[in-house]
Amino acid sequence: MDGNYIRQFKKGSLELILLALIGKKERYGYELINELNAKGADVLGYAREGTVYPILYRLEACGLIEHSLVPAPANGGNRKSYSLTPDGARTLKELKKLWRAYSVCVDGFIGDTEDEE
Repeated sequence: MDGNYIRQFKKGSLELILLALIGKKERYGYELINELNAKGADVLGYAREGTVYPILYRLEACGLIEHSLVPAPANGGNRKSYSLTPDGARTLKELKKLWRAYSVCVDGFIGDTEDEE
């Protein structure tokens, strides 16, 4: 199967996953990337800055997340800590509901998993 098709398919769920992670607690970009890789690399592939940060910027531009500058203990500079906005919390709730219905719908079309290799 075409690798680009698979990458696009996986990338589509990253916005929901990032909103869900940020919705659990405020996080900074590097922390999000580490968690994606620790929990999802086997299925989603290895998360990279070039993939995650553009999504974070887009979510922020849409008003779903916001950032605050937090002192970085390692270098004395600042890092962005992301949190959900009220619109982001509402959107996350709607997306989670949609995801659950979507999963049930797709499972109904593809059937059971007995034919997997």
